[in-house]
Amino acid sequence: MKKYLVLGVLFLLPITAYIFFASGVNNFAKLPVVTANVSEITSFQTSEGNKVQLKNNITVLGFFGKDLLANKAYAFNLAHKIYVKNHQFEDFQFVILLPEGSQAQAKELKEKLSEIESMDRWKFAFGTSEEIEKTFNSLDTKYSLDNNTASPFVFIIDKDRNLRGRSDDEDDGTLYGFDSRDIAEINNKMTDDIKVVLAEYRLALKKNNNARRKI
Repeated sequence: MKKYLVLGVLFLLPITAYIFFASGVNNFAKLPVVTANVSEITSFQTSEGNKVQLKNNITVLGFFGKDLLANKAYAFNLAHKIYVKNHQFEDFQFVILLPEGSQAQAKELKEKLSEIESMDRWKFAFGTSEEIEKTFNSLDTKYSLDNNTASPFVFIIDKDRNLRGRSDDEDDGTLYGFDSRDIAEINNKMTDDIKVVLAEYRLALKKNNNARRKI
C-alpha cells in the first residue's frame, strides 16, 4: 500500500506543480498600466553629455535629489536586489534623475556601486529642478518630491513610456512605485513585477521571431 501511495505522490506532484505555475503565468502575464504617456526625458544628460530616453527601454526610474549621498542607501538597496539580477537584459536600464550640480556626488556613488556590478546600464542624468518636477508629475502618482527634488520611490516604465504597477495591491490598492528604503518591498513586490515585465517583452519578441520565420 505504501508503495502505491509513494508512486501516486510522485506521479501527481509534477502535474500539480505544472498546473500551479501555468495558472500563475496566465494570471500575471501582464503588469497593469497605471499611468500612460509618461514625459520623455531627452532634456536630461549624463555627466558625459549623453542623452537618455524612456522610449524603447524598460526603465527603473528614480529621483534621488541634490543631496544624493545622503540617500545612497536607496541606490545600494536597488543595486543589490534588482540591478544585479537584471542588468544583463537587453533594453533594460536604471535612470536616476538628479539636479544640475550633483555630478560630483553621482560620480562618487557610481564608483561605489561599481564594486557591486558593472554600471553600464545604470545612468545618472542631470537636468533642472523644473524638468525633474515635470517628469515626476507626469507619473501622476500619490507621491511627491521633497524640497531636494528627491523621493525614495522608484518606478517601472515600459518601452511605450507607460508606468506599470499594481491595480489591486493588498497593501496599497493601486501601487505606483516601490519604496527603495524598504528591503522587503523591493525583494518581494518589485522583484516579482520586474520579472513580469521582462517576461512579457521576451514573450512578445519570441512571437515576433516565430512570425518572421513563418513568413
